[in-house]
Amino acid sequence: MEAKLFNQSGAEVGTIQLDDYIFGIEPNVPVMHQAMVRQQANARMGTHNTRGRGEVAGSTRKLYRQKGTGRARQGSIRAPHRKGGGIAHGPHPRSYRQAMPRKMRRLAVRSALSAKYAADEIRFVEAFSFEKPRTKDFVQSLQAFQMSGKTLVVLDRKDDIVQKSAGNVAGVKTLLAHYVNVIDLLTYDNVLISRAAINVLSSYLSQAEGDVSDDAASEEA
Repeated sequence: MEAKLFNQSGAEVGTIQLDDYIFGIEPNVPVMHQAMVRQQANARMGTHNTRGRGEVAGSTRKLYRQKGTGRARQGSIRAPHRKGGGIAHGPHPRSYRQAMPRKMRRLAVRSALSAKYAADEIRFVEAFSFEKPRTKDFVQSLQAFQMSGKTLVVLDRKDDIVQKSAGNVAGVKTLLAHYVNVIDLLTYDNVLISRAAINVLSSYLSQAEGDVSDDAASEEA
C-alpha cells in the first residue's frame, strides 16, 4: 500500500510504500488484549508482602483459660481477628510473568499498527532533525500536523536532540522502533513514525522472519 510522506514541518513531500502485512491486516482484537494483559502483568514487581500470625510480634501464651470465663475462647494474641494480629491469606512475593508465543506478540503489534493506520492516526515523517534541543521547535513541528491528543513519536535509533526536545512536552513520548508495543500504540491518540523507523519495524514484523528480536518490545510497560 502507499501512504503520504511528510517532512517535520507538516508538508507533504511524497509517498512511501508500506507492507500490507504490517499496516493492512484485519486487527486481531483478542490477541491484542492478551498481549496488553501480558505486558501489564510482566511490569508488576510482585514484591507485595504481608505478615501472618507466625510472623508478627506478640506472645504465644494463651490469653486466658478455655472454659469458665463466659468469654469466647481465644488461643493467641496474634490471631488475624485481633488488632495487631497477622493477616490471614494475605499476598506474598510472587511472579506475575506470563508467556506468549513470539508470533502472537508480533501479530498483536501488527494488529495495533493496522488499527491505527485504518483510523488515520499515523503520520509518516521523512526525518526529525533539529540543530539543538529546543522544546519550542518540537512543539511547532507537532502543531504542523494538526493532530490533537497524546502523540507517540517512533524513531529508528537513539537521538538525544529529538528526545530532549520532546521530553518536556506533555502527552508526548519518544520510543525506539525496537520497543514498539501494544500498550503504547493503544494509549496514544496519534503516532508519528520516521521513515527509517519503518525499516526497523519491517525487519522483525515482516512476513519473512527477521533477525531482530522483539523480546524487549514485549516487556515494555
